[in-house]
Amino acid sequence: MKKTYNIEVDCANCAQKMEDAANTVEGVAKAVVSFMTQKMNVEFADGADEKNVMKNVLKACKAVEDDCEIEF
Repeated sequence: MKKTYNIEVDCANCAQKMEDAANTVEGVAKAVVSFMTQKMNVEFADGADEKNVMKNVLKACKAVEDDCEIEF
């Protein structure tokens, strides 16, 4: 399953850091963050619980950029 989320990220470097962090979260098959569109595309692993995975993605992203926001 793939979903797109609105994000708030300040710069392209921050977006890359958030993408790298999101890709370390269990349940994420692939995450791509676009600074230009302020979107995060997430492909979930089979059987992953979307809500729990996204809570962990937000936690991982806040570890690298504490002011980031993801609307889910």
